[in-house]
Amino acid sequence: MHVAELGRGPVVLFLHCFPELWYTWRHQMVNMATQGFQEVAPDLRGNSDTTSEPTNDATKFSTLHVVADIVALIDAAAQDQDMVFVVAHDWGALIAWALVLYRPHKVKGLVNMSFVFTPRSPQRKPIETLRAVYGDDYYISRFQCVENIMPKKHQHA
Repeated sequence: MHVAELGRGPVVLFLHCFPELWYTWRHQMVNMATQGFQEVAPDLRGNSDTTSEPTNDATKFSTLHVVADIVALIDAAAQDQDMVFVVAHDWGALIAWALVLYRPHKVKGLVNMSFVFTPRSPQRKPIETLRAVYGDDYYISRFQCVENIMPKKHQHA
């Protein structure tokens, strides 16, 4: 896992959205370091320098897998601390909500942006809802079809 770190003190974990990287948080990290915090900002699984095996197996990219990555990162980066602060945006906020649900003892405080908590429900069809509201050209709708985001010469068989 690729991780950017800065500062010393209580850990603030920054989780980026998709398609972004740790670099999204660079300005906040510099500011927080001057305030006496240690910033930790990973590239989430499948983004930039953080990969998973195999990259063409979607089952390895579930919310549970990404939360497990974050728990391992917290254990490594905040060894002397029981809990961390988490700041997250969009896709990162979805992961942060799951982290708080599955491992509440790891999180001291949570700030989420652009993603409200929605309980898991088998009846909920988020892609269908997004298509109905925003149409087929909405970026998340387009990401459901690999041909829309990756040229054929780069697609895995």
